[in-house]
Amino acid sequence: MGIKQVKLDVNEITVGMFVSGLDRPWSQTPFPLQGFYIRDLDEIKQLKNICRHVYIDVMRGRAPMAANLKSLPADTLKHRINRRENTAAPSNIKVARLRIQRDAYPEVKPLKREIRKAKQLHQNVYHAVGEVLGYLGSNELHRVPMTDTKRLASDMVDSVLRNPDAFTWLTRVQEKDEHTYAHAIRSSVWAILFGRHIGLPKRDLDVLALGVLLKDVGKVRLDQRLLEKTERSAEEERLYESFVDHGVEILRQTPGVEPRVISVVKTHCERLNGSGFPQHLQGDKIPLLGKIAGIVTFYDNVTNPRGARLPVAPSKAVSKLYELRNTQFQEELVVEFIRAIGLYPTGTLVVLNTGEVGVVVEQNFERRLKPKVMLVLDTFKEPLARHQLLDLAADEKRKQALLDSGKRSPGQITKIEIVRDLEPGTYDIDIASVRDSYLLRRERSGLLALLDRWTH
Repeated sequence: MGIKQVKLDVNEITVGMFVSGLDRPWSQTPFPLQGFYIRDLDEIKQLKNICRHVYIDVMRGRAPMAANLKSLPADTLKHRINRRENTAAPSNIKVARLRIQRDAYPEVKPLKREIRKAKQLHQNVYHAVGEVLGYLGSNELHRVPMTDTKRLASDMVDSVLRNPDAFTWLTRVQEKDEHTYAHAIRSSVWAILFGRHIGLPKRDLDVLALGVLLKDVGKVRLDQRLLEKTERSAEEERLYESFVDHGVEILRQTPGVEPRVISVVKTHCERLNGSGFPQHLQGDKIPLLGKIAGIVTFYDNVTNPRGARLPVAPSKAVSKLYELRNTQFQEELVVEFIRAIGLYPTGTLVVLNTGEVGVVVEQNFERRLKPKVMLVLDTFKEPLARHQLLDLAADEKRKQALLDSGKRSPGQITKIEIVRDLEPGTYDIDIASVRDSYLLRRERSGLLALLDRWTH
């Protein structure tokens, strides 16, 4: 099958595309290969600096995709008559640069040790969120176990600080179907991961985690049929948006909820260009924790839309989020969030350039594109008799050493890379069983033998 090339303006490039040609000779660019996958935002920036347009191979990578905002989850992007979501932020809106503290939490505990603690904590948090919503829905505000919920949120922050992968695993695999509960917990984990990445103080992380856990409490006062609607009239949309005010009112009447937590709830639906609700705040009038809460809410709603049988591939959510930078979301925050979670978060189903299919089981926080992958299908998409663990970073380091020593020539070595991610459920792969086989057992021996097979 021949290459199907599409000429594309450089400003329309997104992560996951395969660039097969440029508007100038390859020798005049910093790219070593004539044809490559767009892996991260830095490569997009490089292309913008040297090209006006490029050619992409739509058979090998992601095709051009304009943001179809109406197709996104109703909980995320509202169907408004004036469609203000698409408008750029007014030029007079100024946002302060982020004060990012790198390596604020450098120590990472072993995943297998933390997963045991995180699993029980995940169940406790899940139960607590359900209990809180239950009491709030019955207006028994005096019975809300806020002290316990605050403690669990703080414990969750501690767990993510010790090892970000442990809780990510538990949120990636849905074992219950209560959308609001699961969404609250997943979003809170994304928020903590993000806050950890930019070095927020532990106190701010505690506030952020609890605020995101409670951000949807106002929905207990709305009709379930309204919540589940994918298309709403303008009147229904106004009624739906009232959940934020309801939530603020409920939490103000609930003992033990501090104002900063309520602020997160109040501002998580505001947007940079003023298209959000309920106050239509712009720019830095939205507090930082509210901006973060908005981004993680959007990301989780896209990856786990209400009513959908299966989530969508993370790269699609990242692409949609990136398209909304400087409109709905502050660009610097968007870029840092993508860096925080990586293109292939733990639990993502991926295809390698060998044709094999695997599941990302553990991150490499220094090299995001080189995680540990559990291979489950061979090149012909047939199930492997035994799952095989591949550490992409270690694989590349080992092969580079062979090249540097002269023991192997470039033609004798295949460097393994992730080509793209897949929708969860593709090939009927049970990600939960892959998780369990990796996390709840001793690592199988023979990893070096596995890596060797790509050096011969």
